[in-house]
Amino acid sequence: MTPARSGTLFGNRITALRWARILRNLGHQAVILEAWANERCDALVALHAKRSAPSALKFAALFPDRPLIVALTGTDVYRDIHRSRRAQQALALAWRIISLQPLAAFELAPGLRHKVRVIYQSASPTKPAPNRPKHFRVCVIGHLRPVKDPFRTAMAVRRVPGPSRIEVVHAGAAMNKSMARRAQAEQLHNHRYRWLGAISQARVRRLIASSHLLVLSSKLEGGANVISEALVDGTPVLASRIPGSVGLLAADYPGYFEVGDTRALQVLLQKAEADKRFYRELVSRCRVSAKQFTVAGEKRRWKTLLSELNM
Repeated sequence: MTPARSGTLFGNRITALRWARILRNLGHQAVILEAWANERCDALVALHAKRSAPSALKFAALFPDRPLIVALTGTDVYRDIHRSRRAQQALALAWRIISLQPLAAFELAPGLRHKVRVIYQSASPTKPAPNRPKHFRVCVIGHLRPVKDPFRTAMAVRRVPGPSRIEVVHAGAAMNKSMARRAQAEQLHNHRYRWLGAISQARVRRLIASSHLLVLSSKLEGGANVISEALVDGTPVLASRIPGSVGLLAADYPGYFEVGDTRALQVLLQKAEADKRFYRELVSRCRVSAKQFTVAGEKRRWKTLLSELNM
């Protein structure tokens, strides 16, 4: 179950599609639905504790002897499970809880943590990898939503000195007309910023692979797949210091800035462009972290989880 509609490019939908492929590869039948309407199934995976809670609760009531797996998203972990009674009920009834990075477990009540299994979101390298341009390309991948703090990178490069080769390319749909107007105005007045709007996943991957850096400025994330995609393509990351990113990149990763700190992000961007030693350190650290985001690793973790449930 995923609340993200078919045909959309929301992260939850992309995750559901990838998990369905993995489950089929493991020999199971997998169907993606937005809401469960008593379709015959042996187990239910509810992606998003709050928004998939109606399906999860109904399934648990009708089939208490069948596995219910609840997967936590960013808004679940760092907001909804602390407020939503339905989300809390779904977690209480779940046989297993999937988190996308290990720090998410600490947001759960201690009595639920034994159910948690971490499944890192995988990505395959982009082939052939595009050549990086002569200018220093920084990509921002994400829909224009307040939780993503989508214009932080654009704001950070407004005062970058003239000789810099930094350019920001932003891919993601505007969630409302106000956001679209702001993006259009930003690229009109900020010569370092270009907004592409919504583009295909294939184009997103080529953009990431052809960039020198990816910036993730979100206020909260459950464990962003865009980090996996960047790392397997050898594109280092600058990220806001939030648990969802620290859980993927490690606490001592040198590429963090505090949420909303435009000046700190500007300093990091200029340092990454000008300081070769710092840039090589980012690349090296990301190369090490990339090893946990393999397709084989994600498949292996799913296989282990299902074997615990005798499936």
